[in-house]
Amino acid sequence: MATTLPKTDIVLAGVGWVGGIIAAELTKKGYKVVGIERGKERTTEDYYMAHDELRYAQRYEMMQDLAKETVTFRHNKKQRALPYREWGSFLIGEGVGGSGLHWNGQTFRFLPYDFEIYSKTVERYGKDKIPAGMTLQDWGITYDELEPYFDKFDAMTGIAGEPNPLPGSPQVKYPNPPMMETPVTKLFKEASKKLGYHPYHMPSNNLTKNYTNPDGISRSACQYCGFCERFGCEYGAKASPIVTVIPVAKKTGKFDVRTHSVVRRVIHTDGKASGVLYVDTRTGEEYIQPADVVVVSAYQMNNIKLLLNSKLGTPYDPETGRGAVGKNYAYQTYLGKATGLFDEKEFNLYGGAGALGAQIDDFNGDFFDHSKLDFLHGATIHITHLGDRPIANNNVPHGVASWGKEFKEKSVFYANRSLQIKAQGSSMPWKDNYIDLDPTYKDAFGDPLLRMTFNWKDQDRNLMKYMGNKSAEIMKEMGATHVNKGGDDIADYDIRNYQSTHNTGGVIMGADPETSVLNSYLQMWDCDNVFVPGASAFPHNSGYNPTNTVGALAYRAAEGIEKYLKTGGSLV
Repeated sequence: MATTLPKTDIVLAGVGWVGGIIAAELTKKGYKVVGIERGKERTTEDYYMAHDELRYAQRYEMMQDLAKETVTFRHNKKQRALPYREWGSFLIGEGVGGSGLHWNGQTFRFLPYDFEIYSKTVERYGKDKIPAGMTLQDWGITYDELEPYFDKFDAMTGIAGEPNPLPGSPQVKYPNPPMMETPVTKLFKEASKKLGYHPYHMPSNNLTKNYTNPDGISRSACQYCGFCERFGCEYGAKASPIVTVIPVAKKTGKFDVRTHSVVRRVIHTDGKASGVLYVDTRTGEEYIQPADVVVVSAYQMNNIKLLLNSKLGTPYDPETGRGAVGKNYAYQTYLGKATGLFDEKEFNLYGGAGALGAQIDDFNGDFFDHSKLDFLHGATIHITHLGDRPIANNNVPHGVASWGKEFKEKSVFYANRSLQIKAQGSSMPWKDNYIDLDPTYKDAFGDPLLRMTFNWKDQDRNLMKYMGNKSAEIMKEMGATHVNKGGDDIADYDIRNYQSTHNTGGVIMGADPETSVLNSYLQMWDCDNVFVPGASAFPHNSGYNPTNTVGALAYRAAEGIEKYLKTGGSLV
């Protein structure tokens, strides 16, 4: 029998960027918030000795335990899905701060085109440009409507950057100047300009100078240590929930975080939620936390799982197209890249930062004409100076074996002579790429696992091939002796190899309750005191990292929650 606890105003199922932002915003207004987090509490002190590539980057110290919680995977519904038991294609963090602790800090606003992608595509190219089976739709909100929330996220985190020089791109004034120029970023920019493109420094959430945000939170500048992605930041220079919004919420005395606890159900009746059921993983005891508002604020996949297991919303049926929970799962196309090996140039690649890089947007969104192309949207093409750690980085020319004497000699020689240009591409939604509950496999608590049905389409393959050619073009202009190009002959999606932790969709927002789960305030159409912000709300994925858009939508949701607590009812 579950123990019922005293009621609170708001309960959060997950305490990462979304949960932290909502907790900070609502506790400042006087509301009581309870955050329930599956992992442990973390502070910057936990990372004083964290420069350990084997422990964190190879053995995934900060990630969920896949023996207890995972997804099953198949390429199509004719296959039997099997559990994902070794980390590969994407990495889901746990603990207070969530995936916002182990990210790189690359921080972009989605384009105006993204939020109205269906309307703008049809307006420019006609309906026939959208392939059969592509479930493209507008978001129910525009860039202009979301811009004030982007500004809030930028100011809270202290983003460092410079305006995008590409004509027609949003001109953003960032709180801090861009990260340092390096020989790597300089070479990329020079080559890109020679080819007629518009390079600039990527926006970074690694601080470039000491900064105090509007909430009075002060943080120190980045030390360029090279341990960002898959690591926590001991300096607090990399923006994360534990050094920005969570301290603000805790300072009010109205935020209670319960760690080592997993929310199993949202409790609801007749279109109203009354709270959540969660289990303390240390004792096995179950609790009911009543609340006026429930916020599902975990990682994208965990949001979908909680709604499906709670029987909240209508599950998506790929046969009929009805229902929307699990619909429009999208990822990121990241295989259109070029590795350059330089016999005559050497770089210092050990130091760096997660968002130290330069890029072009000339082939992103709809900045270029797609009339004669066999794909929609595009990609950012970028080079980064992350800090090449030795276990993960052993680039050698094509034709050299991946073991033996020659491999050792070449990998040592090219250790500081190897650069990579990547194209981070968009991912469009398809009727047969979706998420549902697995009928066979269960988690440690006996609840069904999520089942992912996903594969690349010709849209993805064509985009990656095109971007691979563009990446190789720039790398050759940079003077590389050998260029290893990716993007050709891509077969099925391979879940075994890391690509990107940018999973999106499944609890999508929109203007129509028939084709979406949430309105523009991230409020459920079917249960108006449940809000589900996060990347699960994206109807498709862009050519950018999702974090800034996740943050902006979280601020929008916080505003909506306050309105709901005052007036009740649907906000749209």
